[in-house]
Amino acid sequence: MNAAPMKLGPHHAALLVVDVQKGFFVHDERSGPRSNPQGIDNVAQLIAAFRAARVPVVHIRHDSIEPNSPFRPELPGNAVMDEAREIDGEPVLRKTVNSAFIGTDLEQRLRSAGIDTVVICGATANHCVETTARMADNLGFAVVLAGDAVWAYGQTGPDGVRHSAQSVHAMTLANIAGEFGRVATASDIIAALVAPATIGA
Repeated sequence: MNAAPMKLGPHHAALLVVDVQKGFFVHDERSGPRSNPQGIDNVAQLIAAFRAARVPVVHIRHDSIEPNSPFRPELPGNAVMDEAREIDGEPVLRKTVNSAFIGTDLEQRLRSAGIDTVVICGATANHCVETTARMADNLGFAVVLAGDAVWAYGQTGPDGVRHSAQSVHAMTLANIAGEFGRVATASDIIAALVAPATIGA
């Protein structure tokens, strides 16, 4: 991960917390262990730090339309995990696809607030997080992916080969780094809230 110093100020950055919902407890049973068991703790640390620094926090929730999904709006799995619960004044945007920019007013909210940099954390790394990061970059936002504040599950490719959760997670970081944004640790991102340097690509 890129360890160069960054600065994330309240007037141009926002934290996007993507799909940190209880449905992943069901996913754990169906799909096996996550790549990053401490991911939710790092998400919670990011949220607390951004709040303390008065940098905006935006919560994204997935309202699945798939019949067997635990993330359907009427099911308990749609609820936010306790560690990532919003507080008064923090927007909660609901989507039905992978990208947090589709079917929501996220782009308009960010632009109207003068925000040009998004820090992204949440789940899953290779689905909604990666899709949101790619689209944010395509829309012209600077992207920072919190590489240890996301998680993935194992995936089977079209050739039948099974890829571990750790491999899927690592490939997501490789996909984003340098092409669609910057990858950093939660601790480096938190330090950047007060570090005397500007964010890099």
